[in-house]
Amino acid sequence: MSERIFIGTDSGATTTKFCAVFENGETVSTRVLQRPTNAEAGREAVIGGWIAGIGEFLAQNGLQWAQVHGVGLAIPGPYERYGVWGKSPNLPEHFCGWDVHQDFSAALAEPIGRHIPLSVGNDGNYGGVAEAQLARGRTRASVAMLMPGSGLGAAFVGADGLCLDGDTLAGMEAGHMPVPLQLLGLTGKPLACGCGRDWGCVEAYTTISGLGQLLAIFSRRHPDHELAGSAAPLKDQVLSLRSRAQEGDALALEIFDFQARVMGIHVANLAMALDPGIFIIGGGLMDHESTTLEFRERYLNLIEQAARPYLWPQQRETLKIVPATLGELSQAIGAALVALYRSRTMA
Repeated sequence: MSERIFIGTDSGATTTKFCAVFENGETVSTRVLQRPTNAEAGREAVIGGWIAGIGEFLAQNGLQWAQVHGVGLAIPGPYERYGVWGKSPNLPEHFCGWDVHQDFSAALAEPIGRHIPLSVGNDGNYGGVAEAQLARGRTRASVAMLMPGSGLGAAFVGADGLCLDGDTLAGMEAGHMPVPLQLLGLTGKPLACGCGRDWGCVEAYTTISGLGQLLAIFSRRHPDHELAGSAAPLKDQVLSLRSRAQEGDALALEIFDFQARVMGIHVANLAMALDPGIFIIGGGLMDHESTTLEFRERYLNLIEQAARPYLWPQQRETLKIVPATLGELSQAIGAALVALYRSRTMA
């Protein structure tokens, strides 16, 4: 009998990625197939392209539909309920209210004439599942992941390999917890967050979305810096900070060091609630192609230094803080692993 496989797909507004794992959790191929999502062409086109993409991936790797025993679909939030897209500025308006789980499940049954279990979940959570499997190896350590980018993605993966979703699918929206400003010596009005809250979300202090506000604050300490009072577009100033920091620019380094301190305190807060054995830090600041090893190590070390005073003694001895390694592959691989893990719970 041919070996059973589990397909993982990562679908956004523009592209969809396809991969698969075997029953032992190993990836079928290190090459992830990527195809347009066809969102502008309507729901039927999206589903048709998704099924065709799975078929193409199977054919490329000498596999058959009969070997598929589960599929995972990673999609961005928010959701109205399980498998149903909510309204998002990053998705076409006609996606709102779409019962993705129902429609994609029906389409999955057509190529082979039988039901194939489909798991639908948050793309950030599924990315955490893949990174967790790699980070913990043969142990059953629980894993938390923080991914600062344009926003702050977060995931918590338990010993069973599955992520925490919560009752309303808002589990681990940890970027929107308030920052303990007093621990950072900050006064004045908290930074505004893109979510609309003004209580000082962690996301505003640790990601690209808040860099403009942080630049305005920290440039006052560097009045002679070329960015202090610069007439250049704010977006250009913000996008220059990472390269400036890696060149030793004092202002840029102070900003990223501050972000690392905030992240460290956030790690400690989450450790109090979740007590994971491993924290994974991902996102653009851990990207090997755009950051130096020195920069990444400095950032991780500062996170650990900021977290340590607020951890329990046992946590200080055992908690590991490590960089993410899978990059853009993580969400599709994680979706395949979720399909695999859920098949075990149903067996």
